[in-house]
Amino acid sequence: MSDRKPEILHAEVVAKSRLFQIEQVHLRFANQVERQYERMKGNNRGAVMVVPVHQGQLLLGREYAAGTHSYELGFPKGLVDPGETPEQAANRELQEEIGFASRRLMHLMELSLAPGYFASKMQIFIAEDLYESHLEGDEPEPIEMVPWPLEKWRDLLLQSDFSESRSVSALFLAQEHLKLK
Repeated sequence: MSDRKPEILHAEVVAKSRLFQIEQVHLRFANQVERQYERMKGNNRGAVMVVPVHQGQLLLGREYAAGTHSYELGFPKGLVDPGETPEQAANRELQEEIGFASRRLMHLMELSLAPGYFASKMQIFIAEDLYESHLEGDEPEPIEMVPWPLEKWRDLLLQSDFSESRSVSALFLAQEHLKLK
């Protein structure tokens, strides 16, 4: 297996919506085999997800997810706005989605979602030393803030509405950071 990335011979956007662009990429691999792939073209801004910890509780949000047409329980998340750092975006999303800001954000890991198809990366943070602070978000309805006892973190995995892979990953990263049993 070669460490050399395939050569991009041609790339073009073949479908586009308000939110997504699908790019067809014609590649030549080191062994001269050529293939065409399709991928979701990223916005290159990135995204964040935050695991807020406050007074012995994880703070989650329950909001509508159009992809599954259901209400999902998960951690605050969103895109990094132009000119923002991931840390600034994380603190903004906390304030927009659950009404708290953080004095102490720690970066845990960068995650990708289906890297064979998506270019997007998400920065995972843990937020501690929280204080009340509200910012207006862009959600069509208020997000229900759901406190969850830290010592019962494993029980989140039994909740049918806590199924998003990024939230599950963030929970395990936070568990490792906090050394929860």
